[in-house]
Amino acid sequence: MHIGVPKEIKVHEYRVGLTPISVRELVAHGHQVTIETGAGLGIGMGDEDYKAAGASIAPNAAAAFAKADMIVKVKEPQPVEYALLRPGQILFTYLHLAPDPAQAAALMKSGCVAIAYETVTDLQGHLPLLKPMSEVAGRMSVHAGAHYLEKIHGGSGTLLSGVPGVAAGKIVILGGGVVGSNAAVVAIGIGAEVVIIDKSLPRLAVLDQQFAGRVRTIYATAGLIEEHVLNADLVIGAVLTPGGAAPKLVTKAMVARMKKGSVIVDVAIDQGGCVETAHPTTHTDPIYIVDDIVHYCVANMPGAVARTSTFALNNATLPYAVALADKGWKKALADDAGFRAGLNVVEGRITHALVAEALGQSFLSPDNVLGRAA
Repeated sequence: MHIGVPKEIKVHEYRVGLTPISVRELVAHGHQVTIETGAGLGIGMGDEDYKAAGASIAPNAAAAFAKADMIVKVKEPQPVEYALLRPGQILFTYLHLAPDPAQAAALMKSGCVAIAYETVTDLQGHLPLLKPMSEVAGRMSVHAGAHYLEKIHGGSGTLLSGVPGVAAGKIVILGGGVVGSNAAVVAIGIGAEVVIIDKSLPRLAVLDQQFAGRVRTIYATAGLIEEHVLNADLVIGAVLTPGGAAPKLVTKAMVARMKKGSVIVDVAIDQGGCVETAHPTTHTDPIYIVDDIVHYCVANMPGAVARTSTFALNNATLPYAVALADKGWKKALADDAGFRAGLNVVEGRITHALVAEALGQSFLSPDNVLGRAA
């Protein structure tokens, strides 16, 4: 199979779909890999590193797309890339289609086979290709919140760790999954007061044991969410509905009543955000203020630590990329039900139920696509 890797063009996105190590593995399996020139510079890897791994170098994105049977990216294709996709071409990347009808329409029109990292599952129902970036974003969320709590950025001037004689700041984490638990690791490390709110009692029990009483775990109800959000210095949105739009847990009315100068970091913004006043921002212009509350809603947070993020992501995605290249997409997905859950668009139709529901589109079962019984 011929695999193409274009340079990422989302604002301040420095990650790359394949590292030279991953390229070498695919080449060892008998596949061709073409990398757009300069695609790896953001992680400190030049064209010569990719050539040494067995890749060929394309002069531009169009050339990387043109001959490729499969495109491997990090972020969703940007509008200028839509026209480069063609019928039957595999697109393997993060898509986050639920809040993005324009992208969904473009992928449907292109006729490509779009497989989303974020909806692939494993035998336990976890999200193995989302996990590494959730780990990174969770840890970054506390750093971002601490930074924007500084008075110069519109924050309250609160130091989350406190100092002797002065109370630590309060961090409320909405969601106790991978993002939330990784945020808690950093929050505890700096000495903040930490509250995790989740609707799963078993998950809360795991977190209680994991953190040995160093966090407060709260069962999610509307009243308790409101109570803790209104008293928070930093709120981290860490909820996830795989493939679907994030639920709005923090309303406009709640934001208006929050402590002035507190900060919201909505990591769920890729799926539409869990805060009603949240909308996507970029690393160039990361924050805005609503009712004196600082909102940080950067949709590709891990792109800021591109080297760590790319290597972590490739560790997870490489076996799946190899399976697609070795077997072709139909057999690779037929052989693995969890991988099949990653199929979001094919034959101009939406093939993930929650994505279809969020977009108001009809749903085509992946089983039907693969010629299996529905």
